[in-house]
Amino acid sequence: MTIFSPSSEPIVTLIEDIDRGKIGLPELQRPFVWPNVNVRDLFDSLYRGYPAGFLLFWKTGGEGTLKSIGTGVKQSVPELAIVDGQQRLTSLYAVIKGAEVLRANFKKERIEIAFNPLSERFDVADAAIRKDRSYVTNISKLWEPGFDPTDFREEFIDHLSEIRELSKEDRRKIEKSLNKLRDLTGYSFTALTLNASVDEQTIAEVFVRINGKGKPLNQADFIMTLMSVFWEEGRVDLESFSHKAAMPSDGQSSPFNHFIKPSPDQMLRATVGLALKRARLENVYSALRGRDPATGLDNPEKREGQFALMREAQQAVLNLANWHHFLDALKLAGYRGQKMVSSEAAIIYCYVLYLIGIRDYGIDRTTVRQVIAEFYFMAAMTGRYTNSPETRFEADLAMVRGLADGTAFVARLREICATTLTGDYWEITLPSQLATSAARSPSLFAYQAALIKLDAPALFSPMKIAAMIDPAVKGSKASLEQHHLFPRGYLEDQGVTDLKLINQIANFAPVEWPDNIKIGKQSPAGYVPALDAPLTAIERDHLYRLHALPHLWWEMPYDQFLVARRLRMAQVVREAWNKLVGSTKAEVAAPANVSELIAGGETGAVEFKSTLRINLHTGQQDEKMHLSALKTMAGFLNAKGGTLLIGVSDSGEVLGLDADSFPNEDKMGLHLVNLIKDRIGDVFLPYIHAHFEDQNGGRILAIRCENGPKAAFVKDGNQQRFFVRGGNATTELMGTSITDYVKQRFP
Repeated sequence: MTIFSPSSEPIVTLIEDIDRGKIGLPELQRPFVWPNVNVRDLFDSLYRGYPAGFLLFWKTGGEGTLKSIGTGVKQSVPELAIVDGQQRLTSLYAVIKGAEVLRANFKKERIEIAFNPLSERFDVADAAIRKDRSYVTNISKLWEPGFDPTDFREEFIDHLSEIRELSKEDRRKIEKSLNKLRDLTGYSFTALTLNASVDEQTIAEVFVRINGKGKPLNQADFIMTLMSVFWEEGRVDLESFSHKAAMPSDGQSSPFNHFIKPSPDQMLRATVGLALKRARLENVYSALRGRDPATGLDNPEKREGQFALMREAQQAVLNLANWHHFLDALKLAGYRGQKMVSSEAAIIYCYVLYLIGIRDYGIDRTTVRQVIAEFYFMAAMTGRYTNSPETRFEADLAMVRGLADGTAFVARLREICATTLTGDYWEITLPSQLATSAARSPSLFAYQAALIKLDAPALFSPMKIAAMIDPAVKGSKASLEQHHLFPRGYLEDQGVTDLKLINQIANFAPVEWPDNIKIGKQSPAGYVPALDAPLTAIERDHLYRLHALPHLWWEMPYDQFLVARRLRMAQVVREAWNKLVGSTKAEVAAPANVSELIAGGETGAVEFKSTLRINLHTGQQDEKMHLSALKTMAGFLNAKGGTLLIGVSDSGEVLGLDADSFPNEDKMGLHLVNLIKDRIGDVFLPYIHAHFEDQNGGRILAIRCENGPKAAFVKDGNQQRFFVRGGNATTELMGTSITDYVKQRFP
C-alpha cells in the first residue's frame, strides 16, 4: 500500500493555493538557497516544455502549525507542506508574484529574470541587460494585476524599433514569445502528496532518498523547523546570531569572534544542552513536541513547558556578555583563534558548561572562566569531543547534574581533568600523539597554546609568539611561520623523502618569516651555530626549554632528534598546564654575584685560580696552569655547571691579573677562547662565558660554565682526558667509569 497519492497541479493553481494559504512551508523548510541563475534555468526549462521534476507534499491534516510562503497574512491554515520542491515553488512564486525572498544572510531580495522575445533567451537581470531594449528586463511584469498584453507588446516593439529595424516576422515572433511566456502558469507539475499518517522520520527518509543532492536531514533540522512552527522568533534569533558571528562588527556589539563562526545548529545545541541538559538530539524533537511516548499523541501543555525552558536558556546562550566572557576562557588557556581550533564541538560544549556554572550554580564569572579554561585546554588537547561527541558530552552532563553547589561543580570539572591528564598521559600518550604530521593535530595546537601561555618568543627572535599571533591581522605573509628545523631540502638530500616523516610536528618550530626564508634548505649544522652563539646561558636554557630542543640538537641523527623533541614538547605542554592551574610558577635563573661567590669560598660550583698561564713559583708560563684551568672548566661542563675565578687565591684573596702578563684584557680573552677551542672544542664555546670585573681593588676574570650539551674531554698531548666536578674538587674518570657516567649524564 502506497503512502502517497499523485496529482497534476498547474502553476496557476499552486500560486493560488499559496496565496490562500493552503500550501505552506513545512517543518522541514530550509532557507532559499538557489542562486538566481538556477531560477533563470527553471523558467527556461518550463518555457521549452522540458520536465522540471515533481513536487512532494505532506498532508498535514490541517493542524494549523505551518507558516506560509511570503510575508503577507494568508487566508487559511496550510493543509499541505512542501517536503521536496521548495526551491522551485518558491522561485515560481517569487517571480510570478514579484514577491521578496529571504536569503540565508537574512536579507530580502526580489529576483529579476529578463527575457529576450526574439532570441527566446532568459537571463538574470544586470546593469547591461536593463539598458538593452531587446529584453523584457523583469518578467514579473507579465503577471501583475491589470496587465494588458497588447499595450505591453506594442510599447516594447516601439522602444525596440527606435534602435533597430523590425520585420513583420520579428513582430510576430515577439508577440508569440511573450504570449508563450505568460502562459507558463498553465504548466502542470506532477505532485505527490504523502498521507497525513506519515511521521516526520519517514518524511526525512523519503526526502533523502528522492533528493540525493540535497542536504541530508538530521535531528537538528527537525528541531529547528519545529521552532519555526511554535517559536519562530527563537529560530530567527539563532540564525541572526550565527550570521552576525561570521561578520566583523562595525563598532556595534556583536557575537563576532576569531574562534568560531557558529551555525544555527551549533547554537541550538548550546540551548538544548543548557535547557534540557541533553547532548543527544534524537529524543529532543519528540520532547519538544510534548509527545506522550505511550500514546504517541502530542500534549500542548507539555510542549509549551519544554519551549519555556528553551526560551529561558536561549536568552542566556545568545547573551553577548556571556558569549565573549566565555571566549576569554579560551584565550586564558593560550588559544588565539580559529587556526588553533581542531574541534568546534569542544567550544560549544564548554560554553554549555560555562552557562551551567553561572546560571544553574550561581558561580562568579571569574571562577567559572578559570575552570572552563582548564577544561577546554584538556578537552581540546585530548580530542575529547572528536569521536562520538554527543555520547561523550551526554556523559559529562550526567557528571555535573544534580550537584550540591557551585563548589562541587568546579571540583567535578577539575576531577575530570585530573583523571584524564595522568602521569602516563604526559609521559606516554601525549608524546605518542605528537608523532604525527597532521597539520591540524589537537596535540600540536596544545603545544602552540603552551608556548603562548608560557610567553615564549619565536625561535631565535626577541618577538613573543603571543604578540605575533593576531587573528585580526591578515597580510600577504604571516608574521610567524612554522619552520622545518631539519629543512625539507636538506633531508631529501640525505635520502629522507617520506613527507610524513619530513613534516613531523617535532620537526617544526615557530620563526619569523624573514628568518625562515634565510634558512632555506641549509643543514641544521650550517645555520644553527651562528644563531645559537650570541645567546647567553640563561637565554639559551630558556629558549631551548620552551622550544623543546636538546642542546646540540643539530648534531643528532634525525630520527633520534624527533623522539627526543617529542618528549620535551610534552613536558612544555605540561608546564603550561601547571601554570594554567596555578600549581607552579615560572622561574628564571639569575647570574651569580661574583662578590658572593668569593665570600662563599670554593664549592662544587665555584673554584679559584691565581693565574691562567703563569706559575707563581717560577714566574714562567706553565702548561700545568693551562691544564688546571681547562680541567676545571671541563669538570663544570660535565657536571651541573659552575664558575672559575682567575686572579683569586685558594683562600679567596683577590690577587688580580697582572701576574699573567697579558698586554691587555682583549689579548687575555682571546687567549682563553683559543685555549678552549684547541683543547676542549669550539662546540663548547657558547656554554662558557667569560668577563672581567673589579673586585676588592683588583681585576679578575670570571669564567662561568653551563652544564654542557655533551661529554667534554680535555686534550692533553696525545691523550683525551675526562674530568667531573665532585664536592670541592675536580676528579678525572677513566675506562668504563667514563662510559657509565656519560650514559647517566648525557642519555
